[in-house]
Amino acid sequence: MSYVDEIYAKVVEQNPGEAEFHQAVKEVLDSLKLVIDANEEKYRKMALLERLVEPERIISFRVPWVDDNGQVQVNKGYRVQFNSAIGPYKGGLRLHPSVNQGILKFLGFEQVFKNSLTGLPIGGGKGGSNFDPKGKSDREVMAFCQSFMTELSKYIGADQDVPAGDIGVGAREIGFLYGQYKRLTGLYEGVLTGKGLNYGGSLVRTQATGYGLVYILDEMLKNNNKELAGKTVVVSGSGNVAIYATEKAQQLGAKVVALSDSNGYIYDADGIKLDIVKEIKEVRRGRIKEYASAVPTAVYTEGKGIWTIKCDIALPCATQNELNLDDAKALKANGCFAVAEGANMPSTREATDFFLANDMLFMPGKAANAGGVATSALEMSQNSQRLSWTFDEVDAKLKGIMVNIFAKADDAAKRYGVAGNYVAGANIAGFEKVVDAMMAQGIV
Repeated sequence: MSYVDEIYAKVVEQNPGEAEFHQAVKEVLDSLKLVIDANEEKYRKMALLERLVEPERIISFRVPWVDDNGQVQVNKGYRVQFNSAIGPYKGGLRLHPSVNQGILKFLGFEQVFKNSLTGLPIGGGKGGSNFDPKGKSDREVMAFCQSFMTELSKYIGADQDVPAGDIGVGAREIGFLYGQYKRLTGLYEGVLTGKGLNYGGSLVRTQATGYGLVYILDEMLKNNNKELAGKTVVVSGSGNVAIYATEKAQQLGAKVVALSDSNGYIYDADGIKLDIVKEIKEVRRGRIKEYASAVPTAVYTEGKGIWTIKCDIALPCATQNELNLDDAKALKANGCFAVAEGANMPSTREATDFFLANDMLFMPGKAANAGGVATSALEMSQNSQRLSWTFDEVDAKLKGIMVNIFAKADDAAKRYGVAGNYVAGANIAGFEKVVDAMMAQGIV
């Protein structure tokens, strides 16, 4: 049995019931096999893979809070500090009923490679809770966030661990979390990113993941003699990533015709009117079906099925494993030639393999959605320097980072004889930097 196979078997055995974590580890190790086999003796002696797949630290805690009826509620809180070889832990906090330790380990593991690809000095981590902010009052969300941060504050800091937002954690939640951190520690530092512009936040942070996704998509297309302008695009989700991927795609001349949420999806053949989506999602916190009421030409469909819409390019921006093998086949049959992932691991392994086997251009999430964490790191830099850069300055840096990520993935794929396989390229490029740092720092 090869070293890669041994380690994957151990991960499954030692982390029972954590399917997403198993999936993430297998996808990464399989694409790294070329590199690992070439260095097997050295890596075995240093137990490199054993250390790579095991988080440095997992913090688990209870989060008690009082709802508006005076009833005490208790949620579970987590922080997975996965790897700090190249910098302080960096990764979002997710508030969603689906959150558990396995989900956060998968996200933290992916974050290690994603953060490495940015070229910035940030390690990988992830955290969150099974608390659901949907339907909660501002006071209830504040009560939860203050309780959550009361425990989390013991384990984070500007040079130790810098969380950010994720699903369920937007400007409101970051504000409450930061206020409590400052209250507890007396420190006004860049310990959270995604902050408001009035208290240390960065311009472009809101747009960063969506914009970055389209920047790397555009670079991938150009390098394969294609262009974004004039193409029809389907985007899943209607949150932060989906909205700003749509915005940037439209700015570059593409026509986005569909968006979705957990209830269903809208199709607007004339092109999505983003001002209406922003009003529904960012102002009213409503459901995407409300778009059909505001736009008579749009059609709303309950449930899944967004990937059956004819398009040239697909951007899955909702959640993990939302796009399966049947969806991949439907996209191909309808003429889709490129897929770039705005969410974390939104395509199943079978779907990813199908894209690669059928010569579709495919950019995995750890490369394609790295714009968010890259801009978070730029926010950290501004906080450390007590500076605030302009929108254009940050946007230019973000675009440069995404273009460089493509170049790294492209170069690594070519060096190992799998040109055009950006899954392997991204994993190899991210792995090389982390492993070099781990080897240099000894057995820690």
